[in-house]
Amino acid sequence: MKINHLTAAEENLMKLFWKLESFYLKDVMEQHPEPKPHQNTVSTYLKILVEKGYLSTEKEGRIFKYTVLVPLEEYRKFLLRELSRNFFNNSGKEVLDFLFNENLISQNDLKGYFDLKIELKPAKVKEPKLEYAEEILNPKKDKKGKEKKKKKKKD
Repeated sequence: MKINHLTAAEENLMKLFWKLESFYLKDVMEQHPEPKPHQNTVSTYLKILVEKGYLSTEKEGRIFKYTVLVPLEEYRKFLLRELSRNFFNNSGKEVLDFLFNENLISQNDLKGYFDLKIELKPAKVKEPKLEYAEEILNPKKDKKGKEKKKKKKKD
């Protein structure tokens, strides 16, 4: 399904339509918050959104019933892909870096989100193993703790 760009006004109306899913013009006029647009303005936008493929119409007597064709989730994916492609070199990493740098997301927001156990703290320095410390302190023993045999030089 090809998704087309929406203007700010179209997007604003679609937010209401996504909540309604299926509706008549009178439903839009009743549920639109104040200040309510003129009915002719809403009718014009409904026609445009049908042409753009966001809504379908079904005639019921003398009135039309509208149904949303593009789910909100699909539109969100479309917008995020467009944003990533046009402003972040199509890189999810660049998007995340931006979100972190702008404090729009934090490491705490991501904790528990991934199935992988990603540690978001600095790595701890490992303590040296005792056998190596013992070798340093007692050079006469090998790594297994056995006495080293000294080789005698032949004259």
